Amino acid sequence: MTEYKKVDEKVIKDLEGMTGEKNVDSDESRMIDYSHDEFTLSEIAHMPEVVVKPESTQQVSRILRYANDNIIPVTPRGGATGLCGGCVPSLGGIVLSVERMNRIQEVDVNNQMAVVEAGVTLVDFYEAIEEEGLFFPPHPGDETAMMGGLIAANAGGARAVKYGVIRNYVKGLEVVLASGKVIRPGGKMMKSSTGYNLLNLFIGSEGTLGVVTSAVIQLMPPLGTTRSLIIPYEDLESAIETVPLMIRKKILPMAVEFIPKEVIIRTEKLLKKKWPSKMGNTYLLVILDASSEDEIDKLSEKIAEVSLEKGAIDVFVADSPQKQKQVLDIRSKIYEAIKEDNVETLDIAVPRAEIASHVKKVMEVEEKYGMWLPTYGHAADGNVHTHIMKVGFKDGKTTALPEKEWRDKLNKVREELFRDCQKRGGTISGEHGIGLVKKSYLPLVVDDEEISLMKGIKKVFDPHDILNPEKIFD
Repeated sequence: MTEYKKVDEKVIKDLEGMTGEKNVDSDESRMIDYSHDEFTLSEIAHMPEVVVKPESTQQVSRILRYANDNIIPVTPRGGATGLCGGCVPSLGGIVLSVERMNRIQEVDVNNQMAVVEAGVTLVDFYEAIEEEGLFFPPHPGDETAMMGGLIAANAGGARAVKYGVIRNYVKGLEVVLASGKVIRPGGKMMKSSTGYNLLNLFIGSEGTLGVVTSAVIQLMPPLGTTRSLIIPYEDLESAIETVPLMIRKKILPMAVEFIPKEVIIRTEKLLKKKWPSKMGNTYLLVILDASSEDEIDKLSEKIAEVSLEKGAIDVFVADSPQKQKQVLDIRSKIYEAIKEDNVETLDIAVPRAEIASHVKKVMEVEEKYGMWLPTYGHAADGNVHTHIMKVGFKDGKTTALPEKEWRDKLNKVREELFRDCQKRGGTISGEHGIGLVKKSYLPLVVDDEEISLMKGIKKVFDPHDILNPEKIFD
């Protein structure tokens, strides 16, 4: 067990000397915001001893060299939009926030690449590249997320089925190692077979191997025509079975989401907007993109045929920008609509042919424990988001559960669903990461030898275990 040095007045003064007094904060009232991420249970929160906000890679390098020499834990932090405690400073120490490293250093139109610092938010990034007529396909959700955090978690989103996840677009990184040394794996190349791929090792490592300070991001030409289809079904199984049939018929939508009616109703009330259909109990939301109206019409017709063959009640088309915005606004705000009663959001990923069976298991667990478990997700890539709620649900109505009751049931519900995921050849996190919350379940889906290799890699990069300790595994 590593013995860490406590942050005292001397450490704070030393950090101020490295970054400037304005970039170091040890005021408890302000540090509260740096004690947690978006995971709802407050017991995982932990106060840092100091928050440092470097403005350059050189400053990050000095901080890490100092922390490594003095054995002080460092928790890298981006936008803190994560849902698994990945940026919680569980051992105190230094929170290293990249919020002031927020420059878009270059948008290279000729190479269709951008170079961005780790603190650039997704919303600012989209705006900058769209001005240059370019497009970044991943859309993980919360647009206040920062690029460094998205890379650390290998974030995904609904468009992954056609366009892939963050990993597919990161071509180069600037990373500061625990020792303070700076390395720059990758670059503006489209391919490389030169030695081990260290670039991919850092993507998804949750800040445990190094601190990403900037990245080279691959971009694409802008989308052509887009269209959203809303397809109601009486039951989830028929909706899910439509997706592999689509793909067998060589139809590859930009996104395919399955959404139960009850969460749509909640979100309509929150936004005071209307979903295009009141029919059925489950919806497929299919988003298409194509180079022309003629091509998108043909794709829409093919999807309608496949869907009706699998028992769809009807197919509704959102073909104007206003209609599409209304549909996507409702979809993107589902989490906000149920957040008040949400305890934990799972992001299990299973082979897509197993989605219906896994969701059937969710329904059985919901009935068994009397807890509402609203479930929706990315039907074409197998990523299922189940929300464990502190309310019961019956006849379309929710009822609050006593705290002791839902707390007693929480771990049992989580474990049953994780075990079902493992049985189906799935994984316990498709895009959120492991962090603090899921690490005890890692052995369910990753064997001992693989975990041992991961720990060995961690030891090579971070021998004193100062970088984001206690995350992924102990």
